[in-house]
Amino acid sequence: MANRDDVEVIAVDNASTDGTRAYLRTQTHWMTVVEMDRNMGIAALNRGFKQAGGDYILVLDDDSHPRDEATLDLLIAVLDTRPEVGVVACRIESHTGQPTPTWHLPKTDVAGPSMAFVGCGFAIRRALFERIGWYPERFFLYQNEVEIAIRVMQQGYHIYYEPRCRVVHRESSVGRAGWRQVYFPTRNTIWIIRRYFPFPGAAYLIVSRLCMGFIRAVQFGEFKWYYRAVKDALGEPVEPEVLNQQLRKQLSTFWKQNSLWHQLTGRLS
Repeated sequence: MANRDDVEVIAVDNASTDGTRAYLRTQTHWMTVVEMDRNMGIAALNRGFKQAGGDYILVLDDDSHPRDEATLDLLIAVLDTRPEVGVVACRIESHTGQPTPTWHLPKTDVAGPSMAFVGCGFAIRRALFERIGWYPERFFLYQNEVEIAIRVMQQGYHIYYEPRCRVVHRESSVGRAGWRQVYFPTRNTIWIIRRYFPFPGAAYLIVSRLCMGFIRAVQFGEFKWYYRAVKDALGEPVEPEVLNQQLRKQLSTFWKQNSLWHQLTGRLS
């Protein structure tokens, strides 16, 4: 990749303490390194996005990478030839090539429309990303992909799943403490519901998400963080932007994932 003249690589060091920063400083001859003095969550990625000079941005995590250069070529080709596509969702797979199960992507491994994408492997038009305000920094972690997917739809663009664009996800467990998996998904999902869904559906989804968050709190023994998530999810201000019926229909997968009835009955497809 260092030999390509149509790709720039930007690495964001989010206040790492494991030697990553020192290593990245030895690679500045072929990549741009952005260093944070404290862990800023997804806000740190925004600092990197703003430095990108290309038309498209391929977003990866610290534990993911493109399977091959063909993935880069195909991402560019899709966005070059399909102006209606704002985001290309990549196939997320293990190092052995097995697809990683996720509700964010179509269940069939066939190219076509997708409700969302996975944050460790997607490409987006830079101008579009900037127009919708980059990642929502107040989220810090988790559910930012869903927020971006909704904003992309609001701008009239489509999300396109292309399974030939392959990203390997090594699924690191570093930094994934139990409290984070209780607090951020509960709070951020309820913020999304409060912003985009009308009453009474929103009330049902919020109650469902509170139940799911409580179950996760029991699993991790993180009741203090669950209480804080509920307090922040319902207490902090959220500016309503209720989606029209057509856009809400496109979010049927999100609805089912956060509906207690659908989860209990297994009717998620």
